[in-house]
Amino acid sequence: MAAAVLAILAEALAIPVGAEDVMAYLAAVAAHPAYTHRFQEDLAQPGLRIPLTADADLFRWAVEVGRRVVWLHTYGERFVDPAAGRPSGPPRVEAALAPHYPREGAIPTSPDAMPDTLEYDPVAQRLKVGSGFIENVPPEVWAYEVSGKAVIRHWFSYRRKNRERPLIGDRRPPSPLGDIQPDHWPASYTTDLIDLLHVLRALVELEQEQAKLLEKICAGALVGAEKVREAATDSEDPAGKKKPGRGRKAHPHQMHLLDPDPGA
Repeated sequence: MAAAVLAILAEALAIPVGAEDVMAYLAAVAAHPAYTHRFQEDLAQPGLRIPLTADADLFRWAVEVGRRVVWLHTYGERFVDPAAGRPSGPPRVEAALAPHYPREGAIPTSPDAMPDTLEYDPVAQRLKVGSGFIENVPPEVWAYEVSGKAVIRHWFSYRRKNRERPLIGDRRPPSPLGDIQPDHWPASYTTDLIDLLHVLRALVELEQEQAKLLEKICAGALVGAEKVREAATDSEDPAGKKKPGRGRKAHPHQMHLLDPDPGA
């Protein structure tokens, strides 16, 4: 994050602004359906457009909401703060909202019964995994998408019995290493699925607050885009490259909500 951009925001808001604050702000403002719906026409052209509030109170609110979003997306690894309800480890929603895994819904662990189908019953709010099932899964959780991908179905596609992918175009054939995979449904898969359902439910519960926040930001005073753009440009050298010391290496434990690797 260019120091000049942080300085522009700090000046406009009259409060200290760090790079992590900006990342949290972005998550709060853009990582929910209301943002996509509001800016649908603008998003037809690649590239995010983020309204930057000039209201310090709204900025603080967004940062706090965004910290929770990032905490959820990283399964409790980033922005850990027990006092703020963000303890370390896989997030959990309250009991009334939590997915329920009844004994009679146990997913078989034998090779011959390894799940190959994933279905959803919206009336019973039941997620069917092969012959097993998990209850108290709302339609919004089942339909949750990231970048157009249905998260639960995408997650399952990497863990089902048949994981073959159709070849499209001239893409090289799959590696034989792809055949090295469990021949049954490990208990860890069920644990991972329950963790995912908790995260998605918590994200769904945040969407209404994020929509309200976005509405207030867009209705209030904003930091001019040109001013921020100029600050970002000034942080580059004449060749268009960032000045030394601006970049950071990726954290070794960075995760993505759609991470296909069960061992990640």
